[in-house]
Amino acid sequence: MVSARPAVQQLPAYRPGRNPADLAREIGVERAVKLASNEVAFPPLPAVVEALAAAAAETNRYPDNGAVVLTAALAERYGVDPAQVVTGCGAVMLCQQLAQSFNDPGTSIAFAWRSFEMYPLLAQVAGARSIQVPLVPGRPGGPADTHDLGALAAAVDDSTRVVFVCNPNNPTGTAVRRAELERFLDAVPADTLVVLDEAYREFVTDPDVPDGLECMRGRPNVAVLRTFSKAWGLAGLRVGYLVAEDPAVADAVRRTHVPFSVSSLAQAAAVAALASEGEVRRRCAAVTAERARLTAALRERGLDVSDSQANFVWLPVGEQAAGLAAALEARAVITRPFAGEGIRVTVGTPEEDDVLLAALDEVRSTAPVA
Repeated sequence: MVSARPAVQQLPAYRPGRNPADLAREIGVERAVKLASNEVAFPPLPAVVEALAAAAAETNRYPDNGAVVLTAALAERYGVDPAQVVTGCGAVMLCQQLAQSFNDPGTSIAFAWRSFEMYPLLAQVAGARSIQVPLVPGRPGGPADTHDLGALAAAVDDSTRVVFVCNPNNPTGTAVRRAELERFLDAVPADTLVVLDEAYREFVTDPDVPDGLECMRGRPNVAVLRTFSKAWGLAGLRVGYLVAEDPAVADAVRRTHVPFSVSSLAQAAAVAALASEGEVRRRCAAVTAERARLTAALRERGLDVSDSQANFVWLPVGEQAAGLAAALEARAVITRPFAGEGIRVTVGTPEEDDVLLAALDEVRSTAPVA
């Protein structure tokens, strides 16, 4: 009998957000609302639709393996050399490539916890040890939801090859500020790569939350990871990118690239999206305005919701998470529970969020949520 590696056999299966059409049929309603996967509610950008239509005529050919046009557009946008940019099949694939590029068995990957759920899985697949540093309360008496960068720096040891800093943090939405991040970057050894995972950067409104690319400059052991799946509305096409201060870091990640994994459609769409930045900014402004409204409405209901800098909010309901999420699903609202900790709720349209609030009120009327 052929057996997979023990590390692979022990991996939990990834659980994507439920299909709303399936849930609607299951509970017998016309429509369910999905607020689980941090997608934007807007339709694809008009320029993206046009680019996809044009690129579709060439799908009998392999895509450009180097994504040269997209790489050049990103390099120009951020004022870096194309040799510093790596594209990939979503930011998750680039995370995996980072682990493959820098971690051998016996090394370690350090990150805050709870944070992006793929980090410990990446370490497991690479045969590396996970160094998980607990979050700390975002405010006195509040829930544990913010990076403890001092503790994270102290946890880095001689085995640590990669450190992930998810900023804003998924799933709590909180973000670290400029001074503490710069102190952290200065404290990490020069032979340890720090990856600033900024999948939600476009939704940041706090001026003291730094742009990771600014912090990266002049620091050869820092790289920034971003995605087109969120603000740019390309979740179904899977395009992410890494910008590294040291081209050698980018080159190492590029060497673990799965050939042709960024499709010609995805490349064309990403280039078109970059050219539509004004519309993307307007959409992000609408999301952050709705985020503020949703946060206020949840706080009015007695929930201890921290300020989010992403396109989702975190409900720190602890042991009630699984039960509350199930109760919301029974009322046609799909959220993302983390058992024993909390629920992540994507910011939807005002209409979708009103459905959530009404469902929450109904649940709370029968079983109050702490």
